[in-house]
Order: sequence, then structure tokens, then C-alpha cells
Amino acid sequence: MIQFQLHTKMKTRKLLFVLLLLSGGSTGFAQQKLSLEEAISTALKNNYDIKLVNNEIQIAKNNINPGNAGMLPKLTADYSRGGSNQNTVQTQASGTERRTDGARSTNQSYGASLGWTIFDGFQMFANYDRLKELQKLGEVNAKGTVIATVADVINGYYALVRQQQLVLATDSALDISRMRLTIAKNKLEIGRGSKLDVLSATVDYNADTSLYLQQKNLLRTNMVTLNQVMARDLNLVFEVDQNMKIERDLNYTELSGLAQQLSPALQSAFINKKIAELSLKQVKGQRYPTVGLNSGYEFSNSTSPTGFNTQFRARGFTYGVTASLNLFNGFLQRQNERNAKVQINTTELNLEKAKQDINAQLLSAYQNYQTNLDLLKIEKNNVDIAKQNLDITLEKYRLGSISPLELREAQRNSITAITRYLDAQYQAKLTEISLKEISGTLNIQ
Repeated sequence: MIQFQLHTKMKTRKLLFVLLLLSGGSTGFAQQKLSLEEAISTALKNNYDIKLVNNEIQIAKNNINPGNAGMLPKLTADYSRGGSNQNTVQTQASGTERRTDGARSTNQSYGASLGWTIFDGFQMFANYDRLKELQKLGEVNAKGTVIATVADVINGYYALVRQQQLVLATDSALDISRMRLTIAKNKLEIGRGSKLDVLSATVDYNADTSLYLQQKNLLRTNMVTLNQVMARDLNLVFEVDQNMKIERDLNYTELSGLAQQLSPALQSAFINKKIAELSLKQVKGQRYPTVGLNSGYEFSNSTSPTGFNTQFRARGFTYGVTASLNLFNGFLQRQNERNAKVQINTTELNLEKAKQDINAQLLSAYQNYQTNLDLLKIEKNNVDIAKQNLDITLEKYRLGSISPLELREAQRNSITAITRYLDAQYQAKLTEISLKEISGTLNIQ
């Protein structure tokens, strides 16, 4: 009869728990169910890091234009107006002295000028290509940010799945402790138990209650963390899926090959190498002459009562060709070229280092992945054994053939086995996500 009441009570509590798990006991309505796909979609839309990196991409796109590379002419308009008011003394060759008080002079000019550099040692073309590579670099960095954000979302989501299951497990343990306390009190009332058993059962019940409350608090904390990654209201309460699906057939060779093509870190290192090569082209272009065309239209007007001409006016077109060649600048040209070559070597070393780092991270993650899958099998078997042991112990305890300490030990073994299994499951999922993130194959849809 007691066992029947226990199962009925546990089922009732589980039903209420599904409805009230994330409400904190303040409402009786079911909470919103958040799927992993919805969490990723929300993060891709709201995450601040993604928005910031998208702004940087937009700036890089705006910078790609011939004018920014120095290929187009520059047209400027100028206007100036001024004057003076002076007292002058003029002494002529004959010795005659001429004084003028308040001599007022004016000058005014305006016009437009056009300048166009038609050759600068191909620097403008190298600069244009460099701007394109900077855009590609921004897009690769954005991809890396997106992948990292999606990884954070998935990690946070499955941390909630794990914690949600831990809350259920501690809730089940609390049911058993409550049953044990009830039986101990009943036995004491009919004279077949002892006060010591009641006190011991009360201590264990309080300990399990404390653990249950701690697990619920961790659940809410993890929920806040996931809301933060999704950049939405931190107070939103929701429910996640119960299942933690783990891919068990990831292949190291395939992931390693894909990483060489898709890894944002490798792509970024490769683009930086190309940018360094284009910078060297720009520096070498300074060895060549710079040739430019210029033309313009100008109007000028001036008055001076003390000058040879009291009024002067001119208007018309101007045009010309300019050319300059750097003959010597204190050996800075040679120094700049050497530095540019060193920078290319630096980017080549960074590329090789990035390849080695990716391979090392991938290999370590894959080894952890395989180990976690093996541990998952063991811990799953332990959960089954611990469950059988707990069921048998509960039945014996109900019949009075074992002591409360033996029941408590079986109870502890069960919750420990469940916790270890959930931890192994979560760690296996984390290494799976890590492998996909490192190789650039993490699904961001």
C-alpha cells in the first residue's frame, strides 16, 4: 500500500514539476518551450557581438571604392576674400615723399581646380586589392564570431538540459526521503520504530531538500546565462528539451580535411598573408615616379590705391602636368621594403602556427570525444544497475528486512550514478560541439 502511494505521489509530483519547474512556484501555467533551433535563431538576430562585427563588415564594404584607393581625380572649389587699411609713406627717386592715410586695399579670388594622379607606381591598384582583402578578412572574422556564438548557445542550451534532468533526479530522491520519513514516523507511532530513525530520516530529508533547491537555483542561473547569449530579457523563463542527442560517428580524418578549408582561424591567417604581400607592392611602388594632371579655372580681383596698378582683374583656365621621383629619403625606402618582407614572413609563420594549433586542438578534442563516448556507455550501465539496486532496496525496506542506512546508501548510489551519467553525457556533447567549432562545420542555421 505504501509503495502504491509512493508511486502515485511521485507521478503526481512529476506532472506538477513539468508545469511548475521553471515558474519558481509562483504560477500554475506551463512555461514556453524553447527549442535549440529557436535559441540559435534568436542569438543570430540579437547577439551584440554579431551586430558589432556586422557593422565592421559594412565599414569594410563601404571602403572598397576606386576613390578610396586613389584612382579617381579630386575636384575642389576655392574662394578667398581679404583686404587691408594702411597708412603709407612712399619716397620717390627724386626725393619727393608721398603720404597716404587710410589706404584701403582689397583682394578676392575664386575658382575650381582638378587634380588626378594617373601613375603612382601601381600603388593605387595594390591598395584597391588590399581593401578587397580587408573586406574578406572582416567576413571571415564575422563567421568566426557567429560560430563562437552558436557554440555558446548550444553549450548553454545543453547545460540547461543537463540541469533540468538533475532537478528531476534530485526531486525523485526527495520523494524517497519523504517516504522514508513518513514510514519512520508511522512506525514510531505504533511502537515499532525509534526516535533515532525519525531524526536520521529528518536529517536526510532536509539534506535532499537543500540539494533540490540548489539544483533549481543552478537551473535558473543557467537560464539567465542563455538569455544573455541570446541578448533577450534576462528574466524570461522557459523550458528546454529533455533529450541530449549526441553524434557518435564523427570522423577525425574528415574533420581535419574540412578544417583546412573552413576554419575561420586558418582563413584569417591566409588573408593576412595576402594583405602583407599587397603592402609590399605598395611600398615598392614608391620607387617609381608619380605623375599627375591638373587643371582649373580661376578668377581674381584686387585693388590697391598705392600700387603701380590701382586695380587688377584676371580670369581663365590653368592646366599642367606634374611628375616627381623620390631620389633619396635617407634609406627609408629600403628600410620600408625590408620591414614589409619581414611582415610577410611573420604572416607565413602565423599561418603555419594556426595550422598546427588547429590540428592540435582538433586531435585533443577528438581524443576527449572518444573517451567521453566510452565513459557514457559505462555510466549508462551504472545508472541501470543503480536503478535496479534502488528498486530492490525499496522493496526490502517496505517489507522491513533492511535498515534505513542501507536504503540511504542505495539512494545515494542512485543519485550519484545519475549525476555521473548526466555529466558524461554533457561532456560528450561539449566535445562534439568543440570538434565542429574547431573544424568550422558547426551548423549555424
